[in-house]
Amino acid sequence: MKKIKCLIFAFFVFLGLLPVQLLHGQNGKKERSIYQLTVYHFSTKDQEKVLDNYLENAWIPALHRLGIKNVGVFKALANDTSSLKSLYVFLPLLTLNAMIQIPQQLSQDQLYLAAGSDYLNASHDSPPYTRLENIILRAFPLSPQMELPKLQADKKERVYELRSYESPTEKIFKNKVQMFNAGDEIGLFKRLGFNAVFYSEVVAGGKMPNLMYMTSFESMADREAHWKSFGEDPYWKKLSALPEYQNNVSHIDINFLRPTSYSDF
Repeated sequence: MKKIKCLIFAFFVFLGLLPVQLLHGQNGKKERSIYQLTVYHFSTKDQEKVLDNYLENAWIPALHRLGIKNVGVFKALANDTSSLKSLYVFLPLLTLNAMIQIPQQLSQDQLYLAAGSDYLNASHDSPPYTRLENIILRAFPLSPQMELPKLQADKKERVYELRSYESPTEKIFKNKVQMFNAGDEIGLFKRLGFNAVFYSEVVAGGKMPNLMYMTSFESMADREAHWKSFGEDPYWKKLSALPEYQNNVSHIDINFLRPTSYSDF
């Protein structure tokens, strides 16, 4: 019987579809999620139209049919003035295997193939994007799964802030991750109501060693007020002044995003 259970477990791992009850270890802790962050870079309205149609009418519905929920799609606020625009797609997964299995499953989904035809069959001289990049993330121990933000504002008003913190070496990077977890920087964000969607370390991407996290706000004014409170908070002043946490970030990228109308959150 034990052997049969092990085989069943291995089968679900291979498919990337672990039963919910197996997301918790024997100690009751949740497994750390895997996230895929895809960034589409594009430059024309026609490309944007094809991307929106594909994601809204083909890709996301197909993922929902596979039981995958809470898919986020965002556009950079800088798109209005930038010649090279960006669209961010956040996909929460249970395992790395799921990342491999999903394209195989979609290739058998006739509804997906029909709805996504313009994107899937785009010609070489009319591609739907200029460049595509995938970033693979693993959730932090103290934030093992994504959380849906508790926001009341219309999607057109919301601001999602995606931050990327690079460190000079792998060892120093671990120190910054420790600052978020053991140092309870995550706890500070929660206490101040930053509505974080996820905290994670980059497993594979163009910028490493690196961690990324996403917070969310009702508006840009709400975002400014939250960060003002953060900078003035006594715990942050104490934590950031500790000798062991000095010089653990070498570069920061901040991207302000707004959810599309068809984003799950």
